[in-house]
Amino acid sequence: MRGSDAALGAAGFAVFVLLGEAVPRLGLVDEDHFPPAGRIAGALGRELSDTAFWSALGDTLTGWALGLAIAVSAGVVAGVVISVVPWLREVTASTIEFLRPIPSVALIPLAVLLYGTELRSVLLLVVYASFWQVLIQVLYGVRDVDPVAEETARSYGLGAWARVRHVLWPSALPYVMTGVRLAAAVALILAVTAELVIGAPGLGARIAVAQTSQAVPEMYALIVVTGVLGLLINVGARAVERRALAWHQSVRGEVAV
Repeated sequence: MRGSDAALGAAGFAVFVLLGEAVPRLGLVDEDHFPPAGRIAGALGRELSDTAFWSALGDTLTGWALGLAIAVSAGVVAGVVISVVPWLREVTASTIEFLRPIPSVALIPLAVLLYGTELRSVLLLVVYASFWQVLIQVLYGVRDVDPVAEETARSYGLGAWARVRHVLWPSALPYVMTGVRLAAAVALILAVTAELVIGAPGLGARIAVAQTSQAVPEMYALIVVTGVLGLLINVGARAVERRALAWHQSVRGEVAV
């Protein structure tokens, strides 16, 4: 089943590349604005041989990884604490619902005022966007804990930390891993967006330079790189999720299929 899915995916990608080559060649769009796939591939090759490209890639991955690590750590800790302490749920509910819908890009002016084009500006946006993905999933996961299991743990005299470790965490872990996977994708989007808009070092800033200098094939090549990064991050996150949840029924069923 997986082999056929991979073959279909590869076939779909091949068709996409062929369309990218044919559409501008046939004059359906202006080649100056949308170069054929062959020219984009050539520009990608030139980028890969440029040390400045690898430096920009490293800057983007640094902002992504640090921001994601901070967001996941803060989201898990805050979610568990809020869920375990009953009165905190009521106190924080309205604040969470107020802050969560605010788009991270709306914080760009604040990030520029505070940190300019430094890495901290990127981290501010990445952490803010990714944090909510993790926190909400942790809250849902803790809410899904079997009350019978919770009461059984209490009746056996398990303390708060033991209940969190042996009852709450295993039940919430599938939700946590979903939150981490979503946060990983969001973190990349915000890292590139921050670099593109603010001018912080990274692939986003390099895309902006290519656009302003009319280096259109190079611009599309860099966009392709960000797409490949997103794909690799998603595949890696799913692999980590399957490994962490190898004991869970959903993953065992997926492997069986």
